[in-house]
Amino acid sequence: MPKLVLVPTPLGNLGDMTFRAVETLKTARLVAAEDSRRTAVLCKHYGVATPVVAVHAHNEHRKLPEIFDRFEDGVLAWVTDAGTPGVSDPGFLAVRAAIERGWDVETLPGPTAFVPALVNSGLPMHRFCFEGFLPVKKGRQKRLESLKNEPRTMVFYESPHRVAKTLHDLTALFGAQRRAAVCREISKIYEQTLRGTLGELTQIYENGVAKGEFVLVVAGFDPAADDGND
Repeated sequence: MPKLVLVPTPLGNLGDMTFRAVETLKTARLVAAEDSRRTAVLCKHYGVATPVVAVHAHNEHRKLPEIFDRFEDGVLAWVTDAGTPGVSDPGFLAVRAAIERGWDVETLPGPTAFVPALVNSGLPMHRFCFEGFLPVKKGRQKRLESLKNEPRTMVFYESPHRVAKTLHDLTALFGAQRRAAVCREISKIYEQTLRGTLGELTQIYENGVAKGEFVLVVAGFDPAADDGND
């Protein structure tokens, strides 16, 4: 029976690849990758000779049936540019297609950006909610409004050219005194975590140049604290 295996890949440091992940890529019949060129670098580093095909958000509806129809047995390994497939990256449609066809599905443990960011933040992590990327325009304000009184620690992904705007929007709605952390370039050379209030972090990024991939961790609403819009 065919099997789909989702393989997490390093966020930046190639040393974060697990032995099991490397072995899976080596023994798979095919590797489906979000960016075949980027995955080729990873495969070359670890001596993986398995064929790689590009499957990304712009072609997966067309490519998935083509790829799945080729498999009568063996492993299809699925990777994205970095981290665990399906977490704010392609992967969900592949899992759904595999389940519908009766394939086995397995997800290997490995790198994902929000876990180290959450732990590094110093904010409560016994309960949290992962929000991924906020909508850029349509639905953005509605999503933020729905989170204003969320008691759990919140985790967001953000790109460098929108991080200042997102911090500004969070400050405007949640209040300048809400505690937060901005984690940048996790597992890479210039990894950095800044902790403080939303107001303080907003000032830092409004006056500076943002580079790298960001994870924002924001404290949940505490009715006993002053979360007014000051």
